[in-house]
Amino acid sequence: MAYLPNSIFLVLLVFSVGLFIRNLNRIRRNIHLGKAVNRTDNALLRWKNMLRVAFGQSKMVSRPIAGFLHLIVYIGFVLINIELLEIILDGLLGSHRLFAPLLGSFYNILIASFEILAFLVLLAVVFFWTRRNLVKLQRFWKPEMKGWPKSDADNILYFEIALMLLFLSMNATDALLQKAAFPNYIKAGVFPISQFLTPLFSSLSTETLVILERSFWWMHIVGIFIFLNYLYYSKHLHILLAFPNTYYANLEAKGKFVVNPHIKAEVQLMMNPEAASSETATTPPDKFGATDVFDLNWVQLMNAYSCTECGRCSSVCPANLTGKKLSPRAIMMKTRDRLEEVGKNLNQNNGKFAADGKQLLKDYISPEELWACTSCNACVEACPIEIDPLSIIMDMRQYLTLEESAAPAALNSMMSNIENNGAPWPFSNQDRLQWVNEE
Repeated sequence: MAYLPNSIFLVLLVFSVGLFIRNLNRIRRNIHLGKAVNRTDNALLRWKNMLRVAFGQSKMVSRPIAGFLHLIVYIGFVLINIELLEIILDGLLGSHRLFAPLLGSFYNILIASFEILAFLVLLAVVFFWTRRNLVKLQRFWKPEMKGWPKSDADNILYFEIALMLLFLSMNATDALLQKAAFPNYIKAGVFPISQFLTPLFSSLSTETLVILERSFWWMHIVGIFIFLNYLYYSKHLHILLAFPNTYYANLEAKGKFVVNPHIKAEVQLMMNPEAASSETATTPPDKFGATDVFDLNWVQLMNAYSCTECGRCSSVCPANLTGKKLSPRAIMMKTRDRLEEVGKNLNQNNGKFAADGKQLLKDYISPEELWACTSCNACVEACPIEIDPLSIIMDMRQYLTLEESAAPAALNSMMSNIENNGAPWPFSNQDRLQWVNEE
């Protein structure tokens, strides 16, 4: 019976980690449904970009208050994982504060810093909740943020509040048991925050304190296991994916579009037939542009999973600001929703996709949204983790233009003029200068 708690903890740990790995493999499989794209160039520059944007939070601090508080939550998440490692080892070995004898007085500094960080995280989370639910910042109340997206954002905040309070309550009852010299509770740690919670428990018997301390300990670690596997269903996947997302980000200058080699070859052939050679003759692809997630590349699909739904992209989008239907955030959310639907299809059909009569274009993202885009790159510039909604928009617009001739009438007219006259105006090149002779 003495080893029963350790055995239960081991089962919970293995189950939680196993479920987490399964979910990560599903995400990895879904991302690799996308087409290949080479993002292995400039490795040094990519590492610098990841360190600056993902680790350094360089884009978050463009809004100082929110950026600073997010930085606190981020640092707290990273550093408190050291405390999590001790909890896991204590759970497996049946020990109490395993690292204390190993780290000596430095352990006191660690526990004190963890408590201060936990308190700061609490303050930051309350601030974030207030912005969303009381102040009601406009970008958190857009049409795409109704239902699950709003609930998900609030759920994460509630999770963080509960985990921080459980951590501090665990330390408060632990400190009282240490003071009472209860067996197995060695004197270790300094508790600058949880000491203010000890009056809530000081009148209780040591047996009750043990029950409470163990209850807080179990709820804290089980809460972390639940949170770990909740990430799969949450926008907070960016906790993990922000790092590869910034590493594999497009390093080209903003505003530089990818040139389709097949179209380029055709234009070169049209402009200079005499220079045509076997090199300019290319086999056209089965489809120009994109209609579904299979037509996008794997970086674009990773972008969809990485989206934090913060709305910074939509808040600077000129089309969105003028009341048009386009929201870059919604583009990423809809891409992820379609990708998840495809993933469930694969799960139900032993890894093979069964045609479901749906596609990303029109069933999820409307042409109206796509043509509202001015291609200004404001959304790409604003994203705190280098997501590129514009690339998805342009790929689907390419399909509408080249496969369906479904561009707006003015654009179709301009392209016809370029093809026929070599200029966007409806005049032949012989007539272009006639205006100078007009009186």
